[in-house]
Amino acid sequence: RTIPQYPLGQLLLVWAAATVPMGLLAWVVAPRLAVTIGGDQPFARALIGCMTAGLALQCLLVVLLVRVEQGSLRWSVVRSALWLRAPMDPNTGRRGGRVWWWVLPYFLGFAAVQFLPGLPSPGDRDLAVFLESAAGRGFLAGRWDWFAVVVAMAVLNTVLGEELLFRGFLLPRMRGVFGRSDWVANGVLFALYHLHMPWVIPTALLDTVLFSYPSRRHRSAWPGIIVHSGQSVVIVLVVLAVVAG
Repeated sequence: RTIPQYPLGQLLLVWAAATVPMGLLAWVVAPRLAVTIGGDQPFARALIGCMTAGLALQCLLVVLLVRVEQGSLRWSVVRSALWLRAPMDPNTGRRGGRVWWWVLPYFLGFAAVQFLPGLPSPGDRDLAVFLESAAGRGFLAGRWDWFAVVVAMAVLNTVLGEELLFRGFLLPRMRGVFGRSDWVANGVLFALYHLHMPWVIPTALLDTVLFSYPSRRHRSAWPGIIVHSGQSVVIVLVVLAVVAG
C-alpha cells in the first residue's frame, strides 16, 4: 500500500488532535484533579497521570489513523505506513547494517543540546526540578508503582506516542504540501505541539535537525525514536535511583 500525501488542513487536524488534549490535560484537568485527589504531592501525581494518559491517547490516535487509511493493522502494513523500517542510505538505497551508525552524530547532538540554557520553567511542572527537590525525592522513595508509571510515560513519550505520531505518521505524509522542506515543517509542528510545556518550544525547534531531518533523510522513524529516547533513558534511570533510594 502506498502512503498518501495529506492536504494542509488534514495535517493540522491530526496535529490538533494531539496538541489540544495535551494542553487541556496539563492546564485544566491536572489542577482540578489535584484538588480532588488530595494526599501527598497531589499536583505532581495528577500531572504525571494526565501526561501519561495524553500520550496513550496519541498512540491510540496513530492506530486509528493507520487503520482508517490503510484498512489493516497487520505488522507488514503498519511497518510500512509508519516508516518503522531500518534506516536507508539515500545514496545507495541500502537499509540497515552500517547505516545505523548515522544515528550516532544526531544522538550526540541531542545530548549537547541538553546543556544549552532554556527558558525558566515553573518548578511544579518540570519533572527534572521536581526530582531534584526534597519533596520529589521524598515522594518517590520506595514507590515502585510510580516508577512503573514514569516508565510507561517515557515509553509513550518517545516511542509509542510523540515520535510515532510526528516522525512515523505525519512526516511521511507532508511532502505533498511542503516539498523538500517537509522535515522543517514537521519540526515546527512538533515544537508548537508543546503547548502543555511551552518553555521547551525554543529547544524543540533545535530538535528539528536532530529528529525530523534524520528520519526524512533515511526514510525511517527509527532515527527520531532512538535519538529522542536518550532523554527517556536518563529520566528512567534518575527516577530508578530515587525510588531505590
